[in-house]
Amino acid sequence: MDLLPDVWRQDYWLPPGVTWKDMEQLADSDRPKPQDLLLALPLALGFVALRFLFERFVAPPMGRCFGVRNRLQMTAAPSPKLESFYTQQSRQPTQSEIISLMSLCGKTQRQIETWFRLRRNQDRPCHTKKFGESAWRFFFYLAAFLAGLACLIDVSIQKPMERVHYWYYMLELGFYCSLLLRISVDIKRKDFKEQVIHHFATIFLLSFSYCANYIRIGTLVMLLHDSSDILLESAKMFNYGTGWRKTCDTLFIVFAVVFLVTRLVIFPTKIIHTTLVLSMEVFEPFAGYYFFNVLLMVLQALHIFWAVLILRMAYKFLFLGKLDKDERSDEESEAEEDEKDKGEEDRNDAGDYCWERSKDTLNSKLSMLTNSCVLNNFSNHRASVADRMRKAQ
Repeated sequence: MDLLPDVWRQDYWLPPGVTWKDMEQLADSDRPKPQDLLLALPLALGFVALRFLFERFVAPPMGRCFGVRNRLQMTAAPSPKLESFYTQQSRQPTQSEIISLMSLCGKTQRQIETWFRLRRNQDRPCHTKKFGESAWRFFFYLAAFLAGLACLIDVSIQKPMERVHYWYYMLELGFYCSLLLRISVDIKRKDFKEQVIHHFATIFLLSFSYCANYIRIGTLVMLLHDSSDILLESAKMFNYGTGWRKTCDTLFIVFAVVFLVTRLVIFPTKIIHTTLVLSMEVFEPFAGYYFFNVLLMVLQALHIFWAVLILRMAYKFLFLGKLDKDERSDEESEAEEDEKDKGEEDRNDAGDYCWERSKDTLNSKLSMLTNSCVLNNFSNHRASVADRMRKAQ
């Protein structure tokens, strides 16, 4: 702490009347030390390696048990110019850009649109990858939730830290750091920016609560989050499988209820109310007080954002009778747009085919009618001529 004296000023981290010397009077095994946070980095790297092994060797056989099947995808034909535009400029070109690409590549508009649709589908994550990601998070959140319950037994807000709390904090911190390390390669969704903000807020919240010895508050925050995350990831696992629709829908409804209760009721009324209001009965405001509560407010704002998405999905399920997709997923929504475009093209093709077929049939009938009229006229003309010749004789 001597290396950065301004950062570790006690009035930043500790309430008035509490000093670092008071913290040092605790036994070494019971005192949270800021340098302990450095362990989170190797733990994060360990989680990344462990996740790689899990998704490679454990998730695939689990997926087969759940009936996970990848969709068959057609690949786009090689086109260096279109590929360069796709990777460097845009995955969804505008109408003016399509016109430019038409003159550049010598292709029709329909060929270019089809190429981009197929190319986007190539980049879509397969169900096996989605299942592996959800299974990994499910097992961690389940283990973390059980550990959080164990840590909450007989822990006061400023009680000396036990070893189980130390490892609980370090593992949670390492896990969220690993999510940040892999966020560029994980499946990107509509709430990508919100996820990044959530991870950073959680990491800062864990770090501050650990250094300031707010073990109980930090544990409660993690426990509330893990309780609903378990249900969310389990619902996703069944969603990617085959024949688990009822199980998936049931888990989603339970998840929605738990999420709304824990994050829109318990979190603001118990956690934030305690740290923002009730804590003033014990301590006076200090810099860490504002910093800590701002982070909690950020999490609450994200909870409201996700609650809107969940309620929208719940409305579709309860009143429209369908739960088509995850409202947060860019990839899945894009795929649906692609399927819609493809369906429209197929319908157009079918319409063109039907029109051509109808036109051919009509032409054939007209031809037959014309021939019939000509033959009838010719026959009548011959009969009339024959009649006149007989009369003349």
